[in-house]
Amino acid sequence: MDRLSSLLSQFGVRANLFYNGKLCGLSTYDGAGGQGFIHLLQAGSVTLVGADHKRSLLIQPTLIFMPRPTRHQLFAGEPEGAQLLCASMEFQGGVDNPLSASLPDCLVLALDELPMLADTLKWMFGEAAGAHCGRDAALERLFELLVILLFRHLLDHHQLRTGVMAGLADPRLSRSLVQIQTAPHRAWSVAELASESNMSRAAYAVHFRAVVGQTPADYLLSWRISLAQKRLREGRSITLIAAEVGYESPSALARAFRRKTGYSPRDWVKDLAGGDDGAMA
Repeated sequence: MDRLSSLLSQFGVRANLFYNGKLCGLSTYDGAGGQGFIHLLQAGSVTLVGADHKRSLLIQPTLIFMPRPTRHQLFAGEPEGAQLLCASMEFQGGVDNPLSASLPDCLVLALDELPMLADTLKWMFGEAAGAHCGRDAALERLFELLVILLFRHLLDHHQLRTGVMAGLADPRLSRSLVQIQTAPHRAWSVAELASESNMSRAAYAVHFRAVVGQTPADYLLSWRISLAQKRLREGRSITLIAAEVGYESPSALARAFRRKTGYSPRDWVKDLAGGDDGAMA
C-alpha cells in the first residue's frame, strides 16, 4: 500500500523555475497566477516577510515551501546577498485540492533537518551552478522530486496535525484513506472503512474526524467532488465522470456537486473559464 502515490496520482505537482542566482535587495511574490512557491536558500541570509508582515531572518540553508498563493517578500542585504533557487508550482486539480488544502500556508525547514532530501539538494545545487544544456528543465523536474520527498518526510515524521496528509501519516487511518482514494466509485460505508482500519465503527468515526478534520462521509464527498473538478478541468463529460467518482447518474453527481460547491457543474466550468476558479474551488 503506497499511501502517498495514491494521492499524487490524482493531484500531482508541476514546478516552473523562475530564479537561479544571487538576490540582493527586496523581491515580492503574490501568487496572482494561482501558484504556490518553493524557495531554496543555498547560502547567505535572507529575511522572509509573510502575508501577516511577520519577519523571519534565515541564516542557514533553508527550504521555504508555500503550497498555495501567498503574498510574501524576500529581502537580502547588499552587497553580500543570498544565493537562491526559486520555483513556482501548481497542483493538478487547482490550489484547493485535498493535498494542498491539507498543508500549512508556509513551511520553513532548515536543510540540515531534511536528510531524506540531501542527495536531491546536492544534485539541484550542482545543476544550478553548471551551464549544461537542459539545466532549467532538469531543475524543474528536480523541484517536483523535491516536493515528493518533502511530503514523504512530513508523513514519516508526523509533522502535520490535521487534514488528509495527517490521516495518511496515521497508521490506523492510512489504509482506509488509500482505499477511498483508489476506489472512489465504491459505495463505502463507515463500517467498511472502519474494518479496513481494524477499528470499531464508533471509534473509527471519532478518530477520523479528530485527525482529518471531517467525518468519513464528508471526506468521501470532498474527494469525489475534487476528482470531478479535476476531470471537468480536463474537459471530460459529466456523464463519464459520474460513474468514475461513484454516482449512479450525472444528475446525482450534479446534486452532490452543488451541495459541496454551491454551483452546478455547468456553472462551475463557466466561471472557471472566466478566471474565477480560486473563488469556487
